[in-house]
Amino acid sequence: MSHTFHPLTQEQAELIAFEWRYEGNYAFYNMDADEEDLALFLDADERGETTFAILDDDELIGFVTLQFESTDTISIGLGMRPDLTGNGNGNRFLTSILDWIEVTYKPCTIQLAVATFNKRAIRLYESLGFIPQKTFMQETNGGVYPFLSMTREQNEPPNA
Repeated sequence: MSHTFHPLTQEQAELIAFEWRYEGNYAFYNMDADEEDLALFLDADERGETTFAILDDDELIGFVTLQFESTDTISIGLGMRPDLTGNGNGNRFLTSILDWIEVTYKPCTIQLAVATFNKRAIRLYESLGFIPQKTFMQETNGGVYPFLSMTREQNEPPNA
């Protein structure tokens, strides 16, 4: 069964924000780790129509936020339900996001940023054709942390 995408509801946003708990170093991604990010995520007007729930057989398994940088470029932020991470689900999850974006918006370029400690996510992104661009410092979670920007050209097939 393929994943489906629907605008994120307030109920889903609150579930993600308050009940999804990542373990260990990945607690960095808990929504309440950064008060400003949490407030933006919970504000329906801020989310607008650019944050989508990802469902698998009507079960919430993740979300993706789109930022339209230009007519050809979309930046994405994403999250997978904590109990699904680290178990080999990432390839199918991210492939469904990329396929959906390709069909729906037809961008030339998709970009994202990932915390540099998250080696398993970086390996996944690279396996699906994302190319590391540059490391930068990002203020979040009460500190400043290194992130890696990555870009994928849609007209090139993934390396997988």
